[in-house]
Amino acid sequence: MTSKIEWQGQVGNSWAAQWQRTDRSFADLTQQLVKTILSQGIARNIADIGCGAGELSLQLAKATPLAHVLGLDISTELIATAQSRAANIPDLVFTCADAATWLSPEFIPDLYVSRHGVMFFDDPVAAFANLAQAAAPCAGLVFSCFRAAAENAWAREIGALLPTPPASTVSARAPGPFAFADADYVQSILTQAGWADVHFEPVDFDYIAGSGEDPVSDALDFFHHIGPAARTIKMLDGAERVDFIQRLKSLAEQHLHDGTVRFAAAAWIVRANKAS
Repeated sequence: MTSKIEWQGQVGNSWAAQWQRTDRSFADLTQQLVKTILSQGIARNIADIGCGAGELSLQLAKATPLAHVLGLDISTELIATAQSRAANIPDLVFTCADAATWLSPEFIPDLYVSRHGVMFFDDPVAAFANLAQAAAPCAGLVFSCFRAAAENAWAREIGALLPTPPASTVSARAPGPFAFADADYVQSILTQAGWADVHFEPVDFDYIAGSGEDPVSDALDFFHHIGPAARTIKMLDGAERVDFIQRLKSLAEQHLHDGTVRFAAAAWIVRANKAS
């Protein structure tokens, strides 16, 4: 589970500091997502939900110069990073706001987009209903989200290295990276919230964890800051911590191919329209 408070605090701060690496890790997916978004036709007002450090918003602003693009995120650090990257780009604005309750009479979206930013709503039905209410008639929605953890090698294999967690009652659908893995569940959310014509496209991509002169060391440092290993590293100490980091390094070495540490990853690209 990844809570709103965590995104407003340490998790958001880490993603802001590591934005070059997080963008790199999703670069393959981002290209597929942008292609799908652009295939939906002309949009005038595009809102990017959970925009993070702004990569998707930036690419769409450059690809659709006649559109107005608004990035929304609850992390002040991520928004500050996105704003610094967007200097001198016309019609691109980043605002610190919670998309679950956001409403602006001055900006009526005719298209919502998101790269992995929609799985963290405390009440997803209410959040998507709010987005539908704020949107123009016949507005579109295109977002990506992870498929099951078992289909994502980085999550499955790093997860296998983690110390056995205590029994937990946290639902698999609690806010977090894999909350939207079940297509039927997401279909139900969107339908209840006023969205129709829901379509799921399974896409596979390379999750790049390390590159550069020493890809393995780069990946290991990335794991120290982002993802399931980061929290465990902070919790462990002594020999247990050393052993866990060594096993992470061995895993990175196993996934070193052609100068990059990469893992197979699996996502949905979801499309929908505001119900009439």
